[in-house]
Amino acid sequence: MYTVGLYTLGCKVSQYETEAVAEEFERRGFCRAPFDGPCDVYVINTCTVTGEADRKSRQCIRRALKQNPNALVFVMGCYAQTSAAEIARIPGVTYVSGTYGKMEVVSKAEAYLAAPPCDTETEVAVTDVDTAPFENMTVNGSPRTRAYLKIEDGCECRCTYCAIPGARGRVRSKRPEDVFAEVSALAAGGVREVVLTGIETSSYGVDLGDYRLIDLLEDLDKNCPVDRIRLGSLSPEMMTEPICERLGHLTHLAPHFHLSMQSGSDAVLRGMKRRYNASRALAALAFLRREIPGVQFTTDLMVGFPGEGEEEFSETMAFVREARFLSMHVFAYSRRKNTPAASYPNQVPEQVKERRSHALSLLGHEIRDEILAETVREARVLRVLLETCDGGVWHGHSDAFFETEVALPDGRHGEMVSVLPVGYRDGILLCRPADTPSALGT
Repeated sequence: MYTVGLYTLGCKVSQYETEAVAEEFERRGFCRAPFDGPCDVYVINTCTVTGEADRKSRQCIRRALKQNPNALVFVMGCYAQTSAAEIARIPGVTYVSGTYGKMEVVSKAEAYLAAPPCDTETEVAVTDVDTAPFENMTVNGSPRTRAYLKIEDGCECRCTYCAIPGARGRVRSKRPEDVFAEVSALAAGGVREVVLTGIETSSYGVDLGDYRLIDLLEDLDKNCPVDRIRLGSLSPEMMTEPICERLGHLTHLAPHFHLSMQSGSDAVLRGMKRRYNASRALAALAFLRREIPGVQFTTDLMVGFPGEGEEEFSETMAFVREARFLSMHVFAYSRRKNTPAASYPNQVPEQVKERRSHALSLLGHEIRDEILAETVREARVLRVLLETCDGGVWHGHSDAFFETEVALPDGRHGEMVSVLPVGYRDGILLCRPADTPSALGT
């Protein structure tokens, strides 16, 4: 039996795709093995969102080659899509595909193992993603209680800093009936929560006529086989008042939204060519807080975009204080080739980016702790999905995405339990079993 080791760099979409490829390898008789050990086949799903992601992708490829110089090494994903020739120059790489045709990697591995090539030239099979259809793949099981489900690929926003549209192409959506079937299969496999994700999830359905993300959510909610549906990253302009009202009527949708903000400064957002401004984003948060009691928000924020001065950074800090995100992913702007912002004047020095990242992260932690303290004071019962256990202490997430700890007996993986927060530490709510387990809150 041949062994295959898989490694993912990047987003939830890539994690889903790697899992779909892994399941297909296993279905065809391969044994999935740890990536850091000797394997017959290595599959690296790369990322190109930053220069550091490119570097880590190359590092991962070389690590696989070092672990077994005779192994087949397959490289796919966003960095492979935009820099296939660069990857092909790494001696020992077997096959390079991009962001489309990932499922073909399994057949290619079988073919190479059955008839090893006489030469060592890398095969490059990168498809033009602007003409490619949605690549339908499925994940039928998950070792965890939560599973990702890719419902959309591609992005047409053309933000000035972002290389991903070139790596992922135009928006393509998974057919609703395929989404419903996959959710049912995951539920049958023991999954309790499904996270719907995409490169630009908010754009789901623009290629399906009049059917949009809100329609998919409403249809899924009518006869949902899992306890919770959670949404991946969303763009604030989608959250209009009518959409928020419709979201408020859904019974299976988790009251947690991850908004891809990038900045809280209108000037910076204009330079990025984002489709909203700070006041529009704050209005979206207000709409959702009105319609969904107990809702929480997380976000991505970039510092150091070209032209971001101290005034613009102060505007982002003020925005964050008003928005009150439960958690924030803070990262520094990275120049990406073939993007407009790479040639913009007033590039921000690295040391300034580091200082601003630190300051924004500290503010994020302060706000998070304020929210956790308020949650403890409110003494509301939370509904928590038990995910992992360490020494009798279970870790899980509430509907609103609070990370929690609670002491319970072993053997309760995947259960939905009611807990009462009694304290917090390092961003985690410390809880005890609720006295009234039927009283489910957020």
